[in-house]
Amino acid sequence: MPHRSFRDEVRDAVTPRATLLIVGVIALQLLFIASYVGALHDPKPKDVPFAVVAPGAASQQAVTRLDRLPGSPLDPRALPDESTARSQITNRDIDGALIINPTGTDTLLVASGGGRVLSTTLVTTLEKSEKRTFRTVDVIPSATHDPNGLSSFYLVVGWCVGGYLGAAALAISAGAKPSNPRRAAIRLAVMALVAILGGLGGALITGPVLGALPGSTAALWGLGTLIIFAVGAATLALQGIFGTIGIGLVILLVVVLGNPSAGGALPPPLLPPFWKAIGPVLPPGAGTWSTRSIAYFENNAMTTPLLVLAAWAVVGAAITVAASATRRKAP
Repeated sequence: MPHRSFRDEVRDAVTPRATLLIVGVIALQLLFIASYVGALHDPKPKDVPFAVVAPGAASQQAVTRLDRLPGSPLDPRALPDESTARSQITNRDIDGALIINPTGTDTLLVASGGGRVLSTTLVTTLEKSEKRTFRTVDVIPSATHDPNGLSSFYLVVGWCVGGYLGAAALAISAGAKPSNPRRAAIRLAVMALVAILGGLGGALITGPVLGALPGSTAALWGLGTLIIFAVGAATLALQGIFGTIGIGLVILLVVVLGNPSAGGALPPPLLPPFWKAIGPVLPPGAGTWSTRSIAYFENNAMTTPLLVLAAWAVVGAAITVAASATRRKAP
């Protein structure tokens, strides 16, 4: 056997394709660090939807004062009474409200079910701005076994993982690109089955088994099914176009960009502008918002995030089938 130089051994061991994949891994690693640290390292409230209830001219005066706070932490508006404020919190139109009592103690309404960090931030912000004693009332408290309101986020993360790992498993076992539309449809059907089972399992674990999330188990099951299938279909679509690299692209979208912008660790009003903007249009963000709506907010304000998830599912499925048809026609 002829002697081989070390350089020849390296060339055989690390092919150009492997080199490109390693470069991609390093890039994803650095983007992961930049995205998570960039989104979560310095939380500051910005334009938090907030209401003020006060008699007469005091209402508008308070709104003006809060609107002029340095850094614009609040987006205040006047409401006629406490009942309306509570209703808007439940509907997820606002995140808190200050009930001003000129002759007594002011009341701050918060909803820790939407994220305890945000509720705590509102308390701190109002303490600094008002310089008055007030009592805090948690209108929609997080569950006993979900004190920080993070169970909804971790549930969605698990569902998203099931989506892209399920699609990746199909690629590993039978090739990243399905050879014809029929096989593409079969893969989508398998993803639908994975989504149904995974959605049910997640809903049961966080609901009846662990008691971490209140709300309808059936509704969570349906949401979980949609999230898993949406992420799985998107993964199949990107694999159909780019091959194995498509898995890395999904990780970029869902894990690197989607998780820190989802509003889990930090609710949207505390995120920097870039992450606050992209969060609602990515599956983790749409899923986390919807999960909290089911668990704590009487299924309110779910139309837009459900449409976002449905769009990922429909477009992903359509591209998966179309890519396979194009592949079949190619010489």
